[in-house]
Amino acid sequence: MHYIEPYITAYGAFALFLIVYGESFGAPLPGESAVIASSLLALNGTLNIDAVLIAVFAGAVLGDCTGYLIGRIGGRRLILRFGHMIKLTPERLEHFEELFARRGIYMVATARFVVLLRQLNGIIAGTLKMKPSHFLAANMVGAALWTLTWGLGPYLLSGVLMPVADYLKSLV
Repeated sequence: MHYIEPYITAYGAFALFLIVYGESFGAPLPGESAVIASSLLALNGTLNIDAVLIAVFAGAVLGDCTGYLIGRIGGRRLILRFGHMIKLTPERLEHFEELFARRGIYMVATARFVVLLRQLNGIIAGTLKMKPSHFLAANMVGAALWTLTWGLGPYLLSGVLMPVADYLKSLV
């Protein structure tokens, strides 16, 4: 958290937006750590919690949409050309497309909570040709849940639990 905090403190919600946006379409950035750090900075009054939540949600949705477009435009060509290197044959790709057609909405909505899937979520959905409307709906639901969990969760829990912890310490 110590290497993220100066950037977020200096540039505020805009830096947080860029971190979450980049992470959401595949860049190896510490999105979840940045969100938690920003939530705690908002608790201390350094950032506005509303700005934090808007930046996180917008960065997550737009980043995944960017990844979706990348996958939609060039993902299939890459898999057909280099998929054999990771044992992803055209037949297996077809199987994954069928699976994604049936359960893709649930996969996209929950993938944000799994580290590697969070970065590749949009790219995979685009590559497997998920309907854009389904992707956007699932993406927004997943981003909202993730934003509330890691953006608002630490803010509320720290605000509620800190006084309780202080009280318990005073009893000892």
